[in-house]
Amino acid sequence: MSSLVPVLASVTSIFSHSFMRDAFLAGTGIGASCGLVGYFVVLRAQVFTGDALSHVAFTGALAALAAGFDLRLGLFGATVAVAIGMGLIARSGRADDVVIGSVFAWMLGLGVLFLSIYTAGSSGANGTAGVSVLFGSIFGLSAGAAQAAALIGACVCLGIVVIARPLLFTSIDEAVAAAAGVPVRVLGIAFLALVGVTAAETTQAVGALLLLGLLAAPAAAAHLLTERPLRGLALSAAFAVMAVWAGLALSYEIPSLPPSFAIVAVATSTYAGAAAWAGKVRARGNRMMLGSDMESGLEIAR
Repeated sequence: MSSLVPVLASVTSIFSHSFMRDAFLAGTGIGASCGLVGYFVVLRAQVFTGDALSHVAFTGALAALAAGFDLRLGLFGATVAVAIGMGLIARSGRADDVVIGSVFAWMLGLGVLFLSIYTAGSSGANGTAGVSVLFGSIFGLSAGAAQAAALIGACVCLGIVVIARPLLFTSIDEAVAAAAGVPVRVLGIAFLALVGVTAAETTQAVGALLLLGLLAAPAAAAHLLTERPLRGLALSAAFAVMAVWAGLALSYEIPSLPPSFAIVAVATSTYAGAAAWAGKVRARGNRMMLGSDMESGLEIAR
């Protein structure tokens, strides 16, 4: 019982600060949405899409700053618009590598241009906004921004739950789904729009450079541990939320540790642990199969 006292004291200390409460509120919504969206991103082999949209988020935010507008206007506007655009251009609403690669290079070039305009001009009071876009600033979110992040995360989760069944069908066998009357193209575009919203919101927590880690690592871990979709979705969301919580706690306890790094490090460690566990299970299964084959061979020899 006495060993729980330091833990309870630490938890009480963390939640005694308003900025930590806001970070946990925003992080929970962001983590849950990343987990659910990320599960389908990995299933549909669209991880490169998340990477491209991270650069779009960077470019959109800097474009808004350079023009003197609110950062979030460019952040959400650019990511959602480009995500939908990729879905419209691509076949069946699923952007292929050619489309994504073209958007990737173009947006990265525009990001460099807008960064140059922003830093050279007088549109910002200082140069910290560009850094926060790249690496996130979850501890700097206001109470209103944290509530908005949690609400947006909840809406994304609801959207995924609504389209999960037909989206799973199209992800596994697109041709059969289309033959069965499932609106494959519309679903693909809607899903990309949800990926865009998630990428924009996650940028505020871990930054444009690191958001792919929170989007892909927990989902990849869930795919390694189970083949059941409902269980996989739940595991992916749980892993992502736990990564955010653990990362925030680590960053609070070790002030020199940036929260974005801590969150992504925990998410990556979760994937590494799942990969090790899955490898151990496969090795055990192979040994059991080998032993069974040897016993069958001995029976035949007798």
